Amino acid sequence: MKLDRVIAVRNTKTVYRDGGRCIKVFARSHAKSEVFDEALAMTRVEEAGINAPRVLEVSSAEGKWAIVYEYIEGDSMARLMEKDADKIPGYMEWFADIHLSLRRHSCPGLRRLGDRLRERISEARLEAETKAELYLRLEKMPDGDSICHGDFYPTNIIVPDDGVPYIIDWDSVTLGNIAADAAWTYLRFMLDGDSAGAELYLDLFCRKSGVEAPQVRSWLPIVAGAQTAKAGADRRGRLLRWITPETEGR
Repeated sequence: MKLDRVIAVRNTKTVYRDGGRCIKVFARSHAKSEVFDEALAMTRVEEAGINAPRVLEVSSAEGKWAIVYEYIEGDSMARLMEKDADKIPGYMEWFADIHLSLRRHSCPGLRRLGDRLRERISEARLEAETKAELYLRLEKMPDGDSICHGDFYPTNIIVPDDGVPYIIDWDSVTLGNIAADAAWTYLRFMLDGDSAGAELYLDLFCRKSGVEAPQVRSWLPIVAGAQTAKAGADRRGRLLRWITPETEGR
């Protein structure tokens, strides 16, 4: 496999393109079990009938573990929005429809969202009192059985020439309440400085799903707290403002 064309860099992983394949190479510090867990989750999503890249193999590259999966040719939805701003409302409606389409699929083998959020909160550098409040909030939240992508955002929707969209980057997928997934999508728009996009998405999601906006917003402190565990210094500072209700969004 060739590792000379980098297409994405994360904290503990680098993604390369080799022809029609993507090779996600993990840092040596990344646990072997987590690599195989991610490959298994991606395979479960694929088998559930969702339009997602197919896992081809788990291998090693330069002494590091790697997941090899198919490369999806096309523009991201984020890129399409950049190309034609007049079409953003239409793209955003399509984006919300794709997100809600996950509810039509069943994937019982996935990890539970609540477990993942608890784990991330436990890893976060937060005051013990803040963690206790977040745990308490999480315990009171309704569970669910929807597939939650974990980072549903226009950069993770690829639109090939045939117009049939693919959802990529499934490393955070879980099973739970889709309102929590929507909360992180809303928050990502806000963190990227697109408050208009955040509100448009939330309005469309709620109108199409029947979920009320306060239900989505009630997840914001929890998902913000969980995301601080892996965030860089700048994003972590902005996430902290969403953990306490009185300071949300400031």
